[in-house]
Amino acid sequence: MRKLTAALAAALLLAAACPPVYGVGTHASSAILMDGASGRVLYEHDAHTRRLIASTTKLLTALVAVEEAEDLDETVIVKGEWLGSEGSSIYLKAGEEITLRGLLYGLLLQSGNDAAMAVACHTAGSEADFVALMNAKAAELGMKNSSFANPSGLNDDNHYSTAYDMALLARACLQNETVSEICATRSVTVGTRTFVNHNKLLWRCEGCVGMKTGFTEKAGRTLVSAATRDGQTLVCVTLNDGDDWNDHCKLLDYGFQTYPRQKLCEKGDELGSVAVRGSLIPNVAAVAADEMGYPLKEGEALAMEVELDSSIQAPFQAGAAVGKAVWKKDGEIVAQIPLVARNGAGLDVREPLNLWQRLWGGLS
Repeated sequence: MRKLTAALAAALLLAAACPPVYGVGTHASSAILMDGASGRVLYEHDAHTRRLIASTTKLLTALVAVEEAEDLDETVIVKGEWLGSEGSSIYLKAGEEITLRGLLYGLLLQSGNDAAMAVACHTAGSEADFVALMNAKAAELGMKNSSFANPSGLNDDNHYSTAYDMALLARACLQNETVSEICATRSVTVGTRTFVNHNKLLWRCEGCVGMKTGFTEKAGRTLVSAATRDGQTLVCVTLNDGDDWNDHCKLLDYGFQTYPRQKLCEKGDELGSVAVRGSLIPNVAAVAADEMGYPLKEGEALAMEVELDSSIQAPFQAGAAVGKAVWKKDGEIVAQIPLVARNGAGLDVREPLNLWQRLWGGLS
């Protein structure tokens, strides 16, 4: 009886630490599942607590470097003072020549801390200056509970983030074509080196498109992943999770099954019309500027509201802004899209006939 009580107590403690949602939970200290397009949170546990994030840091390192770089294929000459970082390495040597793109593959696939330092110092001139760029980018992305002290993710009192903030970073990385492409690469050969992605989910999880693993003894196992199925992309983050591969697969399956993306409108759908001033055309159709969707579970619905300009002055071209459509859930806007003019309109160039035209039969 005492053994049964102890087992039950242990189970209750685990459930309290990682509360399940519809039977879904994790072994993580912090976790979140987010819709990549809308940012809707589909599952979370302690998602705003600041924690060590280890090498998932390198997603931000890559994003900053790619945005700052003029040419990813430029040659980087490795300097001796960039070397000597502890932890994982791609074994760079002083004086070696490698492209910035090659370093990014070593950074994100092999998780090289020497690659992180080389990327940082080449991009900004020094580690400190690059870290400043990292923190500025984090602030821009709304990562309010994050601070970065180095480009690799080594333990530091001033280096931390949250599951929620890392999901925001993941969404930004997915929107960057170069970073998202590298994260999704399973293996690549750069010069004499072959890098194999540490992210086993690329082989284990349907539709996985990256993103980054991490580990230190203090941080535990950290993982940021993303998967795309049927046109919907989900982001998953776990911090300090001893069973992260399985937890991510289960959370992603849960998200796609429970919150499938519902199409709200197609690009070009007519959602109203706007009066036209100064033209022979009395009004113009207001159409959706793009397709729009949102993740909804069974039984949920959104209310659509169309907000149109009272009129539009000619001349204008097709695609001119004329308003927006918004979708609300429980009174809060969760999706919106610009509405544009389906067609253009020219000025009404007719002018009153002058006296000479009238005398000579100008009226017809």
